Amino acid sequence: MIQLFYKISIFSLSMLCSCFVLGQSATDSIQAQPVDSYYLEDQFYVGVGYNVLLNSPDALDQRNLSYNLQLGFIKDIPLNKRRNFGLGVGLGYAANSYYSNMGVTEDGDVRAYQILDDENFNRSKLETHAIEFPLEVRWRTSTATEYRFWRIYAGAKLGYVFSGRSKLVTDEGNVSFSNDDIDALQYGLMLNFGYNTWNIHAYYSLNPLLKEGASIAGESIDLRVLRVGLTFYIL
Repeated sequence: MIQLFYKISIFSLSMLCSCFVLGQSATDSIQAQPVDSYYLEDQFYVGVGYNVLLNSPDALDQRNLSYNLQLGFIKDIPLNKRRNFGLGVGLGYAANSYYSNMGVTEDGDVRAYQILDDENFNRSKLETHAIEFPLEVRWRTSTATEYRFWRIYAGAKLGYVFSGRSKLVTDEGNVSFSNDDIDALQYGLMLNFGYNTWNIHAYYSLNPLLKEGASIAGESIDLRVLRVGLTFYIL
């Protein structure tokens, strides 16, 4: 019995020593991993948002969900040793829909705008697809080993609308056409701020959505876009 107890004690002590050695080796291995002093952050982004139309004619009302979808790549350019302050220059894609009670008809090269009665349509929207070029000044609380941090990214965004359409859905059918009144160049100010995964995105356009000359009953349509949503960063 004493010999059995002795053997169990020796075996337990051996296992304990082995676990200590293995644990110490694993700790040393983790500590030995080099810290990336040239790390980059937030280079890929995906965002969703809601488009609010400002400066609209008095009778124009938004309907349904005027949504924004965006994604792209931003080159992170740190400017200090800690790498928590710098610039971001990117390239992305965005799709936007603007639902309202404003109807558009086309006769040759002439487009006419009017406010629709609720009984005369189901949905009316302007839709754009654009290539975007964001430029940001970036500040964050990140380090080479900390992946949860606060960020404030402010800057501007230039967009080139390569496809702009008007669509009207009524009980009689659908009317859809390419709308050349949508300004091909869209630019504005933007702000992204938040912590870790959740980041608020805000954008305000500095130029009208439609070109000069678009009007309803002689009143110029000087629509500006305020966009509010969420941005998610990857890598």
